[in-house]
Amino acid sequence: MEITEKAPAKINLSLDALFQHADGEHEWKMVMTSVDLADYVELSTVATRQITVTTDSGFLPVDQRNLAFQAARLLQKKAGVTYGARIHIRKQIPVAAGLGGGSSDAAAVLRGLNRLWQLNWSLADLAHLGLAIDSDVPYCVYSQTALVTGRGDEITLLPKLPPFWVVLAKPSASVSTPSILRSIPYNDQLYHPPIDQMVAAIRANDYPQILASMGNTLEEITSQRYPQIKQLRQKMQRFGADAAQMSGSGPTVFGLCAKYSRAQHVFNSMKGFCHEVYLVRPLLNGLG
Repeated sequence: MEITEKAPAKINLSLDALFQHADGEHEWKMVMTSVDLADYVELSTVATRQITVTTDSGFLPVDQRNLAFQAARLLQKKAGVTYGARIHIRKQIPVAAGLGGGSSDAAAVLRGLNRLWQLNWSLADLAHLGLAIDSDVPYCVYSQTALVTGRGDEITLLPKLPPFWVVLAKPSASVSTPSILRSIPYNDQLYHPPIDQMVAAIRANDYPQILASMGNTLEEITSQRYPQIKQLRQKMQRFGADAAQMSGSGPTVFGLCAKYSRAQHVFNSMKGFCHEVYLVRPLLNGLG
């Protein structure tokens, strides 16, 4: 039996880093949503305990460094199953882009093998397990608009967003998330976006207030190393995006547009400055 799991990209409508735990992990407060740019993860069971990963991308490792491999091995161990899996990842999400591609692939493996191996674990169980792989995996298990707190493991699902379009633009740079996280200056000068205001705006289905509540603590840190991020954001806004900011630790910049015609104009204009540009929508009903 073979199944295919969709692994959507995520964007951070708001991202705040509150403090660093003694073990080095970070305390997060974020509002995330998923968009209809996705990898597709093909899964099949094998009789032995072997786990293999293949991909159509030349940029991904296929050994134990791959988060999808880690997810399969971890679930296999925790569930005590005696068989393995064959995993093939069809990549569409840019690598090292701040869009959670690797984490979403890992989450897709957890959901898919849960079905294939007939484990009947809940999404909450899979999300809890996923935290051991990466802090974005718990959210990606749900891939639905949510407030994400704690170390990334506390997921509060939010109502569906008002309709809008998203233009994604990834510059040629690839960002090392650990390097950016090591550079967070936990001091009085660190910018903290109004996350509670964002949550209230989503609950009220208030698009203008969503725009006013956007913010990313990491954007200034990453932009200092990669000035093209700030340039892309300025271009997006100049071309007509209602708002624009960096996603995750970067370098992808996204712009929101209420009208398709405006989004199409921003998309076409950005293609002249950036090789990887996408016009997508949020997944209004999550993976369903």
